[in-house]
Amino acid sequence: MPKIAIDPVTRIEGHLRIEAQVEGGKIVDAWSSSTMWRGFEIILKGRDPREAWAFVSRFCGVCSTVHAIASIRAVENALGIKIPDNARLIRNLIMANQVVQDHVIHFYHLHALDWVDVVSALKADPAKTSALQQTISDWSLSSPSYFRTVQNKLKGFVESGQLGIFANGYWGHSAYKLPPEANLMAVAHYLEALEWQKEIIKMMAILGAKNPHPQTFLVGGMSIPVDPNSQNALNAGSIAAFQDYANKSLDFVQKVYIPDLLAVASFYKEWASYGSFDNFFACGEYPDAKGDLYLPAGIIKGKDLSKVHPVDHQKITEHVKHAWYEYSDGEDKGKHPWSGETKAKYTGPKPPYEFLDTKGKYSWVKSPRYEDTPMEVGPLAKMLVAYATGHKRIKELVDMVLQKLGVGPAALFSTLGRTAARGIETLVIAEKTNDWINELAANMKKGDLKTHANEKWDPSTWPKEAKGYGFHDAPRGTLSHFVVIKDGKIDNYQAVVPTTWNSGPRDAKGQKGPYEASLIGTPIADVNKPVEVLRTIHSFDPCMACAVHLLDKEGDEAIAVKVK
Repeated sequence: MPKIAIDPVTRIEGHLRIEAQVEGGKIVDAWSSSTMWRGFEIILKGRDPREAWAFVSRFCGVCSTVHAIASIRAVENALGIKIPDNARLIRNLIMANQVVQDHVIHFYHLHALDWVDVVSALKADPAKTSALQQTISDWSLSSPSYFRTVQNKLKGFVESGQLGIFANGYWGHSAYKLPPEANLMAVAHYLEALEWQKEIIKMMAILGAKNPHPQTFLVGGMSIPVDPNSQNALNAGSIAAFQDYANKSLDFVQKVYIPDLLAVASFYKEWASYGSFDNFFACGEYPDAKGDLYLPAGIIKGKDLSKVHPVDHQKITEHVKHAWYEYSDGEDKGKHPWSGETKAKYTGPKPPYEFLDTKGKYSWVKSPRYEDTPMEVGPLAKMLVAYATGHKRIKELVDMVLQKLGVGPAALFSTLGRTAARGIETLVIAEKTNDWINELAANMKKGDLKTHANEKWDPSTWPKEAKGYGFHDAPRGTLSHFVVIKDGKIDNYQAVVPTTWNSGPRDAKGQKGPYEASLIGTPIADVNKPVEVLRTIHSFDPCMACAVHLLDKEGDEAIAVKVK
C-alpha cells in the first residue's frame, strides 16, 4: 500500500504537491497541497479601491488580465458604475484573446506531454507523419521534408544529452499509446504553437498597452482612446490588425488544435472513465450590450444536466479547517468573502519532509464551497452549463466531439471530457472574436467613441460604506473578487480564484475538493513514474502562482516523486 508524493508538480503555474495512497494499482485516497503563500489580501487593506486591480493583477504573471477585470468589476458593482459600450467590447476582446492563447498553450506546452512520448518521435517515418497530418486537416505545414526537419531538430536535442524544453518526462512509459508518427506530429505542433502564440497575443498588447500586466484597465471603463482620426488611438488600422490576429487564431485552432485533440483522445478513450467530479459552477462571461452573457452562468449538481441552477454570490463561502489559516470565530464553518479573513497559521512540518500531516492542516489553499458543496470550475463547467442550457453552437460542438470519439454523454464528466471542453471553448471564442471586433468598428463608424464613464470617479460621491463583487469566467474557471469599501478605502478584500475551487483541501465535513476527488480510482502503472496523476491534475490547468522548479544549491531537483 504505497503512498506517493509528487512535489513539485511541474508544467503548471505555481507550487503544488499531490499525495496519493495507492492500493491494488489504483489511487484510493488523495490530498492536494499548495506550498506557497503571499497574502495579497492583507496588502490591499486601506488602499484606494480604484487601484486594487493593479495590485491583484500581480497575483500571477500569466493570469494578470483576469484578476484585473474581476477587481474592476467588483468596485464597479459596489459603486453602481455602468461602463460605456466600447469599454465592454474592448474588455471582451482582451478576455477572448487571453483565453484562446491560454488554452492552446496549455494543451501543447503543459498538458500534451502527459499523452505524447516525445522521444518516441525519433522512430517515426516522416512520410507517414505527413500522411497522418493530411488525413486530419489541410494545415499547410504537412510535407515529409517538414517533419523530417522537426525530427532532426529533436534528434539534436537527444544526442546532445540535453532534452531542453522536453527534459524530465517519463519517456518510454508503458502508459503512452500514440504511435511514433502521431508523436512526431504533436512535437511539430508544440514548436509551431510557440511561434503562433507570440503573434496572436499582440491583440492584447495593443488593447492593454503591454502584455502581460495590461495597463489600460480602469474602474468605469478603459483608458485606451477610440478615435478613427487619430494615430494615437484605436482606429481603422487597429481594427484591421485585430481581424488579422483573430483570423490567425481561428485558423490554428480549427486546423491544428482541434484535430490534434481529437486524434490524441482517440487513443485514450479509457480516460473517459477517470477524473470525474459531480458538481459544477460557471459564472458566465462576455456580456452583450443588454448585459446578457454569451457563455451562460449556472450551477450543476450531481452531474444532472436536466437542471441548471441560478448563481447566487451570497451562497459562496471559504473554509479553512485543513488550510494553514485561522478564523477568529472558529474553523468549523465557512465565511462569505465579504467577512472573510486571511490570517496565516502554519502548522506543517519544517522542510525537508516526506509527507504532510493530512489529518490536520496541509495546504495554503482555502476550501471554497457553494451552499456548503465543493464545486469544479473551469472549461468543463462552462461547457456543461452552456450545453445544458441549450447554447446552440456549444451543443453542436459537444455532440460532434462525442460522435467522433464514439462515446456517450457520461464521458463528459472525466479527464478526457475536461480536456475536450477546453478545446471546444477555445474554438467557440475564436469564432466569436470577429463579432466583437465588428461591433467596435460599427461604434467607431457611427461616432460612438466613449470608453470611460466619468460619473462616480470622485470618492466624495461614494456612500460611506459599500460592498461589491466581480465575477469573471477566466480560462481556468470562475473567478470572483469581493471588496468592502469604507470611507473611500478598502476595508476588506478577498479573491476566490478558480484553482482555489479546484485544488482546495477537505473542509470540516471531510468533503474533498475536485483535485482530490477526481484522482480516486485512477490506475497507476508505475508508482515511481505516476504520469496518470499528472494527466488528471493537468486537465484542470493548475495556477497556484508563477511556476518554478525546486532546485537545491547544486542545481539538482530537490524532490521529484517520493514513495513510501
